[in-house]
Amino acid sequence: MIRGAPPLEEGNHTLHQDVFRLINKKIAYLNPALRRIADYILENPSQCKIITTKELAAACNVAESTITRFVKEIGLDSYQELKIGIAEALTMNDTSSLSTEDNYVYEDITRTDTPEMILEKVLYRNVQTMTETKQRLNIGELGKAVAAIDQANTILFSSMGSSRAAAVSGVMRFTRAGKKSMLLGDTSSLLMSAAIASPEDVLIGISNSGRSKDVVDSMKLAQSKGARTIGITSFEDSPLTKYSDIILFTSAKSSNEGSALYWEAAASKTAQILVLDLIYASYAAKNFTKTMNYMEETFKVLRSSREK
Repeated sequence: MIRGAPPLEEGNHTLHQDVFRLINKKIAYLNPALRRIADYILENPSQCKIITTKELAAACNVAESTITRFVKEIGLDSYQELKIGIAEALTMNDTSSLSTEDNYVYEDITRTDTPEMILEKVLYRNVQTMTETKQRLNIGELGKAVAAIDQANTILFSSMGSSRAAAVSGVMRFTRAGKKSMLLGDTSSLLMSAAIASPEDVLIGISNSGRSKDVVDSMKLAQSKGARTIGITSFEDSPLTKYSDIILFTSAKSSNEGSALYWEAAASKTAQILVLDLIYASYAAKNFTKTMNYMEETFKVLRSSREK
């Protein structure tokens, strides 16, 4: 299965760098029929570079017109262009993966690793995570998130466990930008705050798995009260997405299931912070003068609290 593709280089619009990125970027937002086509292509790329629209339609149990709609949905002009892109992507992957993936097949930290090896492994994991998060980011959903925050009186952050690192970062950033922000860090505060949420509030739920019960329950409750909900998660089929008006997906990559880092999902927190930074930066750019004024005011307060 091919999930993700090399990033598109500046000034280079060749399809081999673009087609899988386009599919991965759109896949979470496609309807079920189009999603089946996307999944089939990602799972059977070698076959899809040669089959006809009729054969692909039969394999995905859709009409041929749905194949045409899928091609348009991911931003290509024709089915032939899609097939060329798949062929070029496979050729590119065959030559580029040998110098990267093979060197890091066993990316978990072992007791025999040197500091230099650990540095390379941790760096590689984080770069992979950030790159796939970029590929999965939907600019339209990002714009919706910025608009919702722009209109909100209060931003509520719902998170548990290690996802709190991203939530803390979000509270600090938006508070400095003049938006009233609250971090809900335990079950009682999560549910109480969600219960009194209003249409003027935004609740941002952060969960890598999308299955943290407290976070999901707070999103469901806040949504029922009319608050806008923004979900940040890695998995399209997670419960969190059901109660998210706006969804931003981070990398779904993880280490081997038996490893300690699998349970820590350490790199996923970097991706969550990246997504919140993107929302913040977009909001700040949209409200540049107002944000600068608030930042100057908060800086004065912070500076006076520091020892000379």
